[in-house]
Amino acid sequence: MALPSPFKHELLLREYGQSTYELIQQLRTIEDREERTKRAQQIVQLIFRLNPSLRDQPDAQPKVWNHVFEMTDGELDVDSPFPLHKLDILAKQPERVAYPSKSPKLKPYGRSVEVMIEQAIALEDAAEREQATIAIGRTMKFLYRSYSKENAKDVTILKHLKELSGGKLELDPAVVDAQNLFEFATPPATGGRPAPFIVPQPRAERSERGDRSDREARRGGNNNRRDKQRRGGKKSRQEPQQPPQ
Repeated sequence: MALPSPFKHELLLREYGQSTYELIQQLRTIEDREERTKRAQQIVQLIFRLNPSLRDQPDAQPKVWNHVFEMTDGELDVDSPFPLHKLDILAKQPERVAYPSKSPKLKPYGRSVEVMIEQAIALEDAAEREQATIAIGRTMKFLYRSYSKENAKDVTILKHLKELSGGKLELDPAVVDAQNLFEFATPPATGGRPAPFIVPQPRAERSERGDRSDREARRGGNNNRRDKQRRGGKKSRQEPQQPPQ
Protein backbone atom coordinates (compact mmCIF):
# COMPACT_ATOMS: atom_id res chain seq x y z
CA MET A 1 0.00 0.00 0.00
CA ALA A 2 1.43 3.34 -1.07
CA LEU A 3 1.91 6.01 1.51
CA PRO A 4 -0.23 9.13 1.19
CA SER A 5 1.21 12.18 -0.43
CA PRO A 6 2.45 14.53 2.33
CA PHE A 7 0.84 17.66 0.92
CA LYS A 8 -2.45 15.92 0.03
CA HIS A 9 -3.45 13.56 2.83
CA GLU A 10 -1.28 14.54 5.77
CA LEU A 11 -3.94 16.70 7.43
CA LEU A 12 -6.65 14.06 7.01
CA LEU A 13 -4.31 11.35 8.25
CA ARG A 14 -3.53 13.34 11.40
CA GLU A 15 -7.19 14.14 12.01
CA TYR A 16 -8.60 10.61 11.69
CA GLY A 17 -5.57 8.46 12.52
CA GLN A 18 -3.55 5.77 10.77
CA SER A 19 -5.96 2.93 11.66
CA THR A 20 -8.96 4.72 10.16
CA TYR A 21 -6.92 5.53 7.07
CA GLU A 22 -6.04 1.86 6.58
CA LEU A 23 -9.70 0.83 6.94
CA ILE A 24 -10.63 3.34 4.25
CA GLN A 25 -7.92 1.96 1.96
CA GLN A 26 -9.38 -1.54 2.38
CA LEU A 27 -12.61 -0.35 0.79
CA ARG A 28 -10.85 -0.50 -2.57
CA THR A 29 -10.41 -4.26 -2.25
CA ILE A 30 -14.15 -4.99 -1.78
CA GLU A 31 -15.70 -5.93 -5.12
CA ASP A 32 -19.36 -6.06 -4.06
CA ARG A 33 -20.80 -2.54 -4.27
CA GLU A 34 -23.45 -3.19 -1.63
CA GLU A 35 -20.89 -4.58 0.80
CA ARG A 36 -18.54 -1.71 0.03
CA THR A 37 -21.28 0.83 0.77
CA LYS A 38 -22.10 -0.93 4.04
CA ARG A 39 -18.45 -0.85 5.12
CA ALA A 40 -18.15 2.82 4.19
CA GLN A 41 -21.17 3.68 6.34
CA GLN A 42 -19.65 1.76 9.26
CA ILE A 43 -16.38 3.66 8.87
CA VAL A 44 -18.23 6.99 8.88
CA GLN A 45 -20.06 5.99 12.06
CA LEU A 46 -16.74 4.93 13.59
CA ILE A 47 -15.23 8.35 12.77
CA PHE A 48 -18.08 10.14 14.54
CA ARG A 49 -17.74 7.82 17.51
CA LEU A 50 -14.01 8.46 17.80
CA ASN A 51 -14.46 12.21 17.24
CA PRO A 52 -17.73 13.27 18.94
CA SER A 53 -16.89 16.95 18.43
CA LEU A 54 -17.46 16.52 14.69
CA ARG A 55 -21.19 16.26 15.29
CA ASP A 56 -21.32 19.89 16.41
CA GLN A 57 -19.74 21.18 13.20
CA PRO A 58 -21.97 22.42 10.37
CA ASP A 59 -22.44 19.96 7.49
CA ALA A 60 -20.50 17.30 9.39
CA GLN A 61 -21.92 14.34 7.47
CA PRO A 62 -21.08 15.64 3.95
CA LYS A 63 -17.68 16.76 5.21
CA VAL A 64 -16.72 13.32 6.57
CA TRP A 65 -18.04 11.50 3.50
CA ASN A 66 -15.98 13.74 1.22
CA HIS A 67 -12.92 13.23 3.40
CA VAL A 68 -13.34 9.46 3.04
CA PHE A 69 -13.73 9.93 -0.71
CA GLU A 70 -10.58 12.06 -0.79
CA MET A 71 -8.54 9.50 1.15
CA THR A 72 -9.30 6.93 -1.56
CA ASP A 73 -7.99 9.37 -4.23
CA GLY A 74 -11.50 9.76 -5.61
CA GLU A 75 -11.88 6.04 -6.39
CA LEU A 76 -14.60 5.25 -3.84
CA ASP A 77 -17.65 3.91 -5.72
CA VAL A 78 -20.47 3.66 -3.15
CA ASP A 79 -24.08 4.74 -2.72
CA SER A 80 -23.38 7.81 -0.65
CA PRO A 81 -26.21 9.83 0.94
CA PHE A 82 -24.39 12.97 -0.24
CA PRO A 83 -22.73 13.93 -3.52
CA LEU A 84 -19.02 13.13 -3.39
CA HIS A 85 -16.33 15.31 -4.95
CA LYS A 86 -12.60 15.72 -4.54
CA LEU A 87 -11.30 18.54 -2.41
CA ASP A 88 -9.22 20.73 -4.69
CA ILE A 89 -7.68 22.59 -1.79
CA LEU A 90 -5.91 19.39 -0.69
CA ALA A 91 -4.57 18.76 -4.17
CA LYS A 92 -2.61 22.01 -4.25
CA GLN A 93 0.85 22.00 -2.80
CA PRO A 94 1.18 24.80 -0.24
CA GLU A 95 3.37 27.76 -1.12
CA ARG A 96 6.69 28.14 0.57
CA VAL A 97 6.65 30.43 3.59
CA ALA A 98 8.87 33.46 3.15
CA TYR A 99 11.32 33.67 6.04
CA PRO A 100 13.11 36.92 6.86
CA SER A 101 16.43 37.17 5.07
CA LYS A 102 18.06 39.47 7.62
CA SER A 103 17.96 39.82 11.38
CA PRO A 104 16.28 42.82 13.07
CA LYS A 105 18.36 45.87 13.78
CA LEU A 106 17.65 45.71 17.52
CA LYS A 107 17.03 42.24 18.94
CA PRO A 108 14.80 43.23 21.88
CA TYR A 109 12.08 44.49 19.50
CA GLY A 110 12.19 42.05 16.59
CA ARG A 111 10.92 42.47 13.08
CA SER A 112 7.31 43.13 14.13
CA VAL A 113 8.18 46.52 15.65
CA GLU A 114 9.99 47.50 12.47
CA VAL A 115 6.86 46.69 10.47
CA MET A 116 4.77 48.79 12.87
CA ILE A 117 7.18 51.69 12.44
CA GLU A 118 6.97 51.42 8.65
CA GLN A 119 3.17 51.53 8.82
CA ALA A 120 3.23 54.50 11.21
CA ILE A 121 5.53 56.45 8.89
CA ALA A 122 3.08 55.88 6.05
CA LEU A 123 0.25 57.60 7.95
CA GLU A 124 -0.64 60.99 6.50
CA ASP A 125 -2.57 62.40 9.47
CA ALA A 126 -0.15 63.93 11.99
CA ALA A 127 -2.42 63.14 14.97
CA GLU A 128 -2.75 59.49 13.97
CA ARG A 129 1.01 59.27 13.43
CA GLU A 130 1.62 60.67 16.91
CA GLN A 131 -0.78 58.22 18.54
CA ALA A 132 0.80 55.35 16.61
CA THR A 133 4.24 56.51 17.75
CA ILE A 134 3.13 56.52 21.39
CA ALA A 135 1.68 53.01 21.04
CA ILE A 136 4.89 51.77 19.40
CA GLY A 137 7.03 53.33 22.14
CA ARG A 138 4.90 51.70 24.83
CA THR A 139 5.25 48.34 23.07
CA MET A 140 9.01 48.80 22.73
CA LYS A 141 9.38 49.50 26.43
CA PHE A 142 7.39 46.38 27.31
CA LEU A 143 9.49 44.24 24.95
CA TYR A 144 12.71 45.72 26.30
CA ARG A 145 11.70 44.77 29.86
CA SER A 146 10.86 41.23 28.76
CA TYR A 147 14.15 40.85 26.88
CA SER A 148 16.67 42.31 29.31
CA LYS A 149 14.72 42.08 32.61
CA GLU A 150 15.57 45.72 33.18
CA ASN A 151 13.43 48.82 33.28
CA ALA A 152 14.44 50.96 30.30
CA LYS A 153 14.34 54.73 30.56
CA ASP A 154 12.10 56.70 28.25
CA VAL A 155 15.17 58.43 26.81
CA THR A 156 16.53 55.06 25.70
CA ILE A 157 13.24 54.07 24.06
CA LEU A 158 13.06 57.41 22.23
CA LYS A 159 16.63 56.95 21.03
CA HIS A 160 15.87 53.46 19.68
CA LEU A 161 12.63 54.68 18.12
CA LYS A 162 14.46 57.45 16.31
CA GLU A 163 17.09 55.01 15.12
CA LEU A 164 14.60 52.46 13.78
CA SER A 165 12.47 55.11 12.05
CA GLY A 166 15.40 57.00 10.55
CA GLY A 167 14.45 60.11 12.51
CA LYS A 168 10.88 60.19 11.10
CA LEU A 169 9.13 59.33 14.38
CA GLU A 170 10.00 61.60 17.30
CA LEU A 171 8.33 62.68 20.52
CA ASP A 172 9.12 65.37 23.07
CA PRO A 173 11.00 63.66 25.96
CA ALA A 174 9.59 66.15 28.49
CA VAL A 175 6.00 65.35 27.46
CA VAL A 176 6.65 61.61 27.51
CA ASP A 177 8.13 61.83 31.00
CA ALA A 178 5.48 64.20 32.39
CA GLN A 179 2.49 62.22 31.09
CA ASN A 180 4.01 58.70 31.37
CA LEU A 181 3.09 57.98 27.77
CA PHE A 182 5.17 54.81 27.64
CA GLU A 183 3.61 53.25 30.75
CA PHE A 184 0.68 50.89 30.66
CA ALA A 185 -2.33 51.85 32.77
CA THR A 186 -2.17 50.25 36.21
CA PRO A 187 -4.87 50.08 38.91
CA PRO A 188 -4.45 52.44 41.89
CA ALA A 189 -2.40 51.11 44.77
CA THR A 190 -4.28 49.99 47.90
CA GLY A 191 -1.46 49.57 50.39
CA GLY A 192 -0.07 46.50 48.66
CA ARG A 193 -3.28 44.48 49.05
CA PRO A 194 -6.37 44.36 46.89
CA ALA A 195 -9.43 46.01 48.31
CA PRO A 196 -11.83 43.48 49.83
CA PHE A 197 -14.97 42.75 47.88
CA ILE A 198 -18.13 43.09 49.95
CA VAL A 199 -21.23 41.43 48.61
CA PRO A 200 -24.12 43.93 48.67
CA GLN A 201 -27.14 42.77 50.64
CA PRO A 202 -30.79 43.82 50.34
CA ARG A 203 -32.04 46.36 52.81
CA ALA A 204 -34.64 43.99 54.24
CA GLU A 205 -31.95 41.40 54.97
CA ARG A 206 -29.69 43.99 56.57
CA SER A 207 -32.50 45.33 58.77
CA GLU A 208 -33.47 41.79 59.74
CA ARG A 209 -29.91 40.98 60.71
CA GLY A 210 -29.68 44.24 62.66
CA ASP A 211 -32.86 43.45 64.60
CA ARG A 212 -31.61 39.95 65.28
CA SER A 213 -28.29 41.24 66.62
CA ASP A 214 -30.14 43.73 68.85
CA ARG A 215 -32.34 40.99 70.25
CA GLU A 216 -29.33 38.80 70.91
CA ALA A 217 -27.55 41.71 72.63
CA ARG A 218 -30.57 42.35 74.87
CA ARG A 219 -30.81 38.67 75.67
CA GLY A 220 -27.14 38.60 76.49
CA GLY A 221 -27.53 41.63 78.78
CA ASN A 222 -30.46 40.06 80.61
CA ASN A 223 -28.56 36.83 81.01
CA ASN A 224 -25.55 38.69 82.38
CA ARG A 225 -27.69 40.48 84.95
CA ARG A 226 -29.33 37.23 85.98
CA ASP A 227 -25.93 35.57 86.34
CA LYS A 228 -24.70 38.46 88.50
CA GLN A 229 -27.79 38.23 90.66
CA ARG A 230 -27.40 34.49 91.04
CA ARG A 231 -23.72 34.80 91.90
CA GLY A 232 -24.52 37.62 94.33
CA GLY A 233 -27.24 35.55 95.98
CA LYS A 234 -25.00 32.55 96.39
CA LYS A 235 -22.28 34.74 97.84
CA SER A 236 -24.69 36.31 100.38
CA ARG A 237 -25.94 32.92 101.49
CA GLN A 238 -22.42 31.66 101.95
CA GLU A 239 -21.48 34.57 104.26
CA PRO A 240 -21.76 33.60 107.97
CA GLN A 241 -24.41 35.37 110.01
CA GLN A 242 -23.32 37.54 112.95
CA PRO A 243 -24.77 36.55 116.35
CA PRO A 244 -27.10 39.07 117.98
CA GLN A 245 -25.52 41.34 120.55
